[in-house]
Amino acid sequence: MNSRVVRFTVGLTFLLAIAAGCATVQTTEKPDWKFHSIVDESFVRPYAMVPQPKGVMIVDSRAYKPKYVNGHIPGAVCIPDSQFEEQKGKLPEDKNTLLIFYCEGAT
Repeated sequence: MNSRVVRFTVGLTFLLAIAAGCATVQTTEKPDWKFHSIVDESFVRPYAMVPQPKGVMIVDSRAYKPKYVNGHIPGAVCIPDSQFEEQKGKLPEDKNTLLIFYCEGAT
């Protein structure tokens, strides 16, 4: 009887392991979003002036301290990526506004 219980337990464990392996198949779905475009300094320069042109907002997505405080593009609004949900109210209501986000790159 003990041998039967052991075989049953081993068999059940084996079947569960196979089922778990089938259930964790990874998919390679592409995200629904994409960056509209990645631009360089020559694109941003005409908008990085004081006063800032109408219809444009430059967003510094780096940490407020020490990054933004130590230097940022004139007129840029600080919305750190780690606090985006809490601070997204700083974004303009006009959906036609050109938003230019910048950061320090991959860290």
